[in-house]
Amino acid sequence: MNRWSEDLISVERASTLDGLFHQRLRRSPDRAAYQWFDRTSESWRSISWRETADQIARWRAALSAEALSPGDRVAMLLRNCTEWVIFDQAALSLGLITVPLYTDDRADNAAHILQDADCKVLLIQDANRWKRLAPAIGEALYPERVVILEDSEQSRRVATYDERVVVATNWLPEHGEPWAQRDADPNSLATIVYTSGTTGRPKGVMLSHLNILANAHASVTMLDVYQEDVFLSFLPLSHMLERMGSYYLPMMTGSTVAYARSINQLAEDLQTIRPSVIIAVPRVFERVYQRIQDQLEGRPKLLRSLFKLAVRVGWIDFERRQGRRGWHPLLLLWPWLRRKVARPVLERLGGRLRAAVSGGAPLPFGVAQLFIGLELPLVQGYGLTETSPVVAVNPLEDNRPESVGIPLRGIQVRIGADDELQVKGPCNTLGYWNNHVATARMFTADGWLRTGDQARIDDRHVYITGRLKDILVLSNGEKVPPADMEMTIGLDPLVEQVLVLGEGRSYLTAIMVLNNDLWPGLASEYGLDPNRSESLSDPHLLRDILKRIRDALADFPGYAKVRRVTLALEPWTIENAMLTPTMKVKRNQVLEQYKDAVEQMYAEHH
Repeated sequence: MNRWSEDLISVERASTLDGLFHQRLRRSPDRAAYQWFDRTSESWRSISWRETADQIARWRAALSAEALSPGDRVAMLLRNCTEWVIFDQAALSLGLITVPLYTDDRADNAAHILQDADCKVLLIQDANRWKRLAPAIGEALYPERVVILEDSEQSRRVATYDERVVVATNWLPEHGEPWAQRDADPNSLATIVYTSGTTGRPKGVMLSHLNILANAHASVTMLDVYQEDVFLSFLPLSHMLERMGSYYLPMMTGSTVAYARSINQLAEDLQTIRPSVIIAVPRVFERVYQRIQDQLEGRPKLLRSLFKLAVRVGWIDFERRQGRRGWHPLLLLWPWLRRKVARPVLERLGGRLRAAVSGGAPLPFGVAQLFIGLELPLVQGYGLTETSPVVAVNPLEDNRPESVGIPLRGIQVRIGADDELQVKGPCNTLGYWNNHVATARMFTADGWLRTGDQARIDDRHVYITGRLKDILVLSNGEKVPPADMEMTIGLDPLVEQVLVLGEGRSYLTAIMVLNNDLWPGLASEYGLDPNRSESLSDPHLLRDILKRIRDALADFPGYAKVRRVTLALEPWTIENAMLTPTMKVKRNQVLEQYKDAVEQMYAEHH
């Protein structure tokens, strides 16, 4: 371990998120801070902490010229890049509050956030994104200034006819002045992070400097992180898990962060960067898992059996090292299986991973078992934007993949009414921006934050057992409000009842009860016998029903797409125990009734 060295900045020394950068700059000015792929030179480049400080100084000077006051809000709509960090740090160091936006969000959602938070300045990736967003903003007051990051002919053209717009290269001065660490209240508001709810517009979660610093520091007590670590960043920085875990945390530990080019180029970037830590949503691990399964299908039976054996023996070895089982004769094969099967797979992930963290949605146990069986140190965690975000994570030495881990140091958890997991600690949000009602609803009378998740706690480990909130979390971490979608789909006269599914899955499906009066006419249009149950699974009918659903959901975000549908004719009623007395669909009963059909919808691949 002699080449791994710790250089952890304490919460007290940092005091604020911009103070954290100051301390890092003082300690390791010449170490590599960030790496990225430069499209112009077609090569990877890096920047030191000192060079990052020089850039922050330029952005500070430009922001200072915009007549902003401490407490004003500024927004960024950018891909992951060094400028995201630089803009955030420049703004925070001036006492401004940053509001991140998702690059793939709908224009009207982004426009709503900009108005709701009165964002005076918006830093946006390119002219095309601004052209999509501008009509949604219309004549609204905010933003007063729009800075387009990427210089292009189109960017310059937009800047000439829209007086709000400037191109970053023209807006930034050549140099900025060095600045001192400010004396600020750690409990002051640092950022407003908007999160999607079950209904209506997204809510702005208010997080303080201390909320996030405390979360980063507590995370490091669960998982050792070193100066020599390299993080590969590919989840959007507007996602609180990525922002804390692959921005503030590595700054606290002095590690390097490399920005992946895209999810499509991830396999290549893993080989080039050879990261030691990655933080991802389950969808990423599921994709790699699926690719491995697809490749195995074309291999001889002996090789497939060998692979399965390696995963099985690797899992036995993992359980033995965790102290949960004794020695097994199959372990005699492990050195050979590790060399021949496990290591080649890990080499394709760069070959240097010390830790892979999965969060944002439940990780399927089979996926965890495969990677852990191949000796990937994969741990699952749990959190919410409202808790800055991590509540619990599995330590490497006490890793139970079916649990979401042990609460971080300083964070208390308890089980409340309806088995709800409730949280108390320094990472809990200050509340929702401009929304006292939602803030009051979020906390119990004695000050515990209500997660909306049902759980049990066993030997310090937290196990999530269900959800109180009517919201689906896909395996990529996207949150989908099924009630809104079901209401929209149900406007079609052909639809009697509908249930949208997808909790923990990679895509959405639906179970739909058709209107019995309209079914015979519809069946005859397709040349089907309305009395035969097989007619409901006719491929042409299903394809056209999916198209009707897609058209109905045209105004929903891109990830809210239904990919498969099961049709039925028997209505859900109070009598057959599918509806409550208040006429609400009992999701679990319907799922139980149609469990085979649901498995079939997820077993089929495109």
